[in-house]
Amino acid sequence: MRFGRTANQSNHVTPRQLRLLRTVAAFRASNCYSPTIAELASELAINRSTTFEHIEQLRGKGLLSASPGRARSLSLTSKGRRLLEQAQAGEPHEAPGLPVVGIVAAGAPIEAIENRDYISVWSHFNGGDGDTFALEVRGESMIGEDIREGDYVICRRKAVAENGRIVVAIVDDENATLKRFYREKDRVRLEPAKGDYDPIYSDNCRIEGVVVGLIRKL
Repeated sequence: MRFGRTANQSNHVTPRQLRLLRTVAAFRASNCYSPTIAELASELAINRSTTFEHIEQLRGKGLLSASPGRARSLSLTSKGRRLLEQAQAGEPHEAPGLPVVGIVAAGAPIEAIENRDYISVWSHFNGGDGDTFALEVRGESMIGEDIREGDYVICRRKAVAENGRIVVAIVDDENATLKRFYREKDRVRLEPAKGDYDPIYSDNCRIEGVVVGLIRKL
């Protein structure tokens, strides 16, 4: 997919592109040379063509540079470094989130004591590594896990998962689904949590993330 480069779009960086910038910067700091497209694709858990497209978009925005004909020459420009510094400085200082004013009992009543604090999705789920994202749920195949249509699942980006974890998986390189993950002998089983849905069996399955939380409006 290509985007027209309007004044606003030319400076817009997606979360995945920001993560790509972070990955390039961290790799260079650790190894004193740049990652290859294959290494970036593996780290970001995406295919090479998508990685290449993100790189080209970031180069077009003046955030990445590379020397033609030279391997491992990818590096952040001064503009890219400033953007990364601003993003890293801004993340811990975002809006504090919802006030947490105490504890309420769901069993026997307890003494009402106010103790003001704040909770945010960033601080509670992210762990500071920028690899947490949210997805809106469509459909009811996971209703048995109390995941309903309209909920938002909070996911930690991972390319692997233990058996039994609820994951976001890409089947056949195009279809995204939310299911429990089980690895069998020569295939993967993606198990729904509703009786009238059948399991999905696949030998071409890529994990995008593991579910770590849930947000729901009542």
